[in-house]
Amino acid sequence: MGVRKGQDWGSTGPLPEDGVVVRTDAEARAVVARARRDNLPVPPLGLLGGDLCRTVGGRGDEARLHSPEATRLVVDLGSVLVDGRLQFFVAHLVARRGWWRGPLFGAFNAQFLGDWDVAPRAHPGDGRLEVVEVTMPPGERLKARRRLPRGTHVPHPGIRITRESALQRDLPAGHRVWLDGERLGPARTLSIRVEPDALRIVV
Repeated sequence: MGVRKGQDWGSTGPLPEDGVVVRTDAEARAVVARARRDNLPVPPLGLLGGDLCRTVGGRGDEARLHSPEATRLVVDLGSVLVDGRLQFFVAHLVARRGWWRGPLFGAFNAQFLGDWDVAPRAHPGDGRLEVVEVTMPPGERLKARRRLPRGTHVPHPGIRITRESALQRDLPAGHRVWLDGERLGPARTLSIRVEPDALRIVV
């Protein structure tokens, strides 16, 4: 069960025998996509790296994953129709033309995007995505980028943040989509939703 008000989140215990160890968000996404394609349950994921791992306090210690002290969590999964084609993401979706021009759009299940604390309030077990939309001139973007590692870029009038369980967006021409750090290519329409409590992870 995901996070619930007034209740502890997660339990202790080792990665189950059918678990899969992954070192990046992209590897985790690949495991999810393969299981869904084959109409099989998604196996538990032992996280050794990536933005989802960092968000939930993972240490990157593989021995810990197989010990009784490991932390077991149930987290959400992002799913998205990209121009009608179903895709998944465990940590984040980003759509942009470039970092310095045009609107930026992101849907975050995890708090981090690499070294950046992009979505400080994002929680992967609350049934919602942190949706970040940026419209600001290059000079303001540079200032905001300097604050991103500490998560102090918000509040800002050019940055809109909402929390959504489902949403649709039409993208301007020339926008490309990245899922968990992997580039998909150009897209025009996104239909995004959260699958609550869809993944079992161990850190």
